[in-house]
Amino acid sequence: MKKNELLSNIIWFVGMLAVLFAVRHFIVSPIQVSGDSMLPTLENKERIMQLKFGEPERFEIVTFPAPDQPGKSYIKRVIGVPGDEISFKNDQLYVNGEMVEEKYLSEVKKDYDTTNPYTSYKKPIDASTYELKTDFSLKDIEGIDTTVVPEGKVFVLGDNRPISKDSRYIGLIDIKDISGRVKFIFWPLDRFGLIEN
Repeated sequence: MKKNELLSNIIWFVGMLAVLFAVRHFIVSPIQVSGDSMLPTLENKERIMQLKFGEPERFEIVTFPAPDQPGKSYIKRVIGVPGDEISFKNDQLYVNGEMVEEKYLSEVKKDYDTTNPYTSYKKPIDASTYELKTDFSLKDIEGIDTTVVPEGKVFVLGDNRPISKDSRYIGLIDIKDISGRVKFIFWPLDRFGLIEN
């Protein structure tokens, strides 16, 4: 009887390991935020959970391998999906010609200086920051020769636009390269909860 019980426990344990492995690699996985490009939505060193399946939707936060930094990942917000025409005018997002209110940016926009014709950022930015590209359409971005997001691609931006290295600099992202769709913060506990799009 003891031998059967031991065998049963081993089978149960191996089965649980297989389930955990499958969940971790095919369903959800944790990731740590690195940097401030998604402020105020996501803060540096926060731990988040991402779903590893499904097509990304407009305004959803996604992770993907950094095309310009092997071994690293970026976390950005999907702004344009296939077929979308994207433009920015006077610090306003337009999708398919319609102005879109970006509620998730209300906090960070308080730090913009809109008194000059070229939106600039009031807070100091470190030396690795790229020049902020304002008032643009897809065709204005180097390496993009279309006015709409093509099939199989997405246009992504960081919520903290002045310091985010995103599609304005790295181009469109292949949907097949998206690692996960970020759904909630689990650490620190005072920020625990679902992330709204």
